[in-house]
Amino acid sequence: MRCPALASMCLSTFAAATVRAQPLATPTQTQADDYTRYELLAPGSARFRIAYEVTATSAGATQFFNPIRKGSVASDEHVYDRSTGAPLSFDVVGGEVARAGGVRGADSTSQYIRVRLTRAVPTDGEARILIDKTYYDPKSYYEENGLLVFARPLGIKRNAIVLPLGYEIVSCNIPSQVIEESDGRIAISFWNALPGEAPLLVKARKLAVAAPPRVAAAGGPEPTNIRSPVSPAAAPSLRLPLDERAHQSREIVYFLQQPETHAFDLYHDYTESRPGVDKYLNVVRTGSAVSRPSARILDTGEELKWEVVTGDAIRRAGLDVPDVTPLTQVVVFHFAAVKPNGSVRLRMFETYTDSVRYRLDGDMLVWDRSFGRPANAVVLPAGWYLTNSAIPGAISETADGRVRLDFINGRPDEIEVFLTARRRERASHDH
Repeated sequence: MRCPALASMCLSTFAAATVRAQPLATPTQTQADDYTRYELLAPGSARFRIAYEVTATSAGATQFFNPIRKGSVASDEHVYDRSTGAPLSFDVVGGEVARAGGVRGADSTSQYIRVRLTRAVPTDGEARILIDKTYYDPKSYYEENGLLVFARPLGIKRNAIVLPLGYEIVSCNIPSQVIEESDGRIAISFWNALPGEAPLLVKARKLAVAAPPRVAAAGGPEPTNIRSPVSPAAAPSLRLPLDERAHQSREIVYFLQQPETHAFDLYHDYTESRPGVDKYLNVVRTGSAVSRPSARILDTGEELKWEVVTGDAIRRAGLDVPDVTPLTQVVVFHFAAVKPNGSVRLRMFETYTDSVRYRLDGDMLVWDRSFGRPANAVVLPAGWYLTNSAIPGAISETADGRVRLDFINGRPDEIEVFLTARRRERASHDH
């Protein structure tokens, strides 16, 4: 006669062994913060160099797959860890391998660059990668009627295209910044805020005389080696060189609490790449009060130490903050000094109270705040629906039913985000 308890224990042991024997599921590949720089090489070569920055965001992932576009032939590939500047190992694999590695819908007829990450992507963290490669693609880059033509639909939202030295822009169908680089090459840069591909068409003409390269304040040419994830910035002269808006890495998301509180939670992301820098200073906007700060390094998941410094203590601490008053507050986040060729990606959390910029007007929620970053988002409180937004933004619903607005500002100035909302239950009672 069998013992029921023994049988149950055996079944439990077998089940546990079965679970242990099953391989862990491969996380579906997700990514963010894509940016691509195209350097057009010699006219007639149909070749262009690509510096592709991307962030792997799937927790637990140990590899990342980058598709090689059909019609393009890739060569001279190099891959770097942007947090350290160190090279990463990689190989080229087929679509079946990419699908098994977490690329949903990978094309079995395509090829992918498989990057081996330095460490597994941390929970609520990321791994930042730079892929440097050269494409041969005569359908995208060619000569026609005496002009250079770069015609390529771009699905990546942030892009820059650099003309060969000695060429001027004749036309560009996507609104773009135009930036003269340190060696005299002309670049265009844009942020595509639309949900589809940007059907880019750029035409260029050879100059009779090429412009001389700019010289940095130190007396030598500015570095232009894109193989390094970090390029030192030159001292500005007449606001030159211009900041490339599409390459900026500041992002912020506001989570509005109920408007009676005048409070909102937020997190903002920032990449620090200046060697030796070991702190981030967040100056609290006049009229706002800050509470509950915290921060972590997204590259590693490490939690950071912080302090709030007020008034004269800011000067005594030697913090570089202009126009300090007795009411000035600065949240200081501390981290290990950035190493040469390295960078650190920070995510900082805070709660603010601001009765002027976030308030109730009768029964209407009012948000009235200027945004200086290129990427900004506002999430309405639970139970509220949007009625007005002065600045165009993409609208979506969060998993918990809240309204989210994303504002992309490709211009180098602030946008005045004014929006209003009403309670859903109030609207239903009125009807």
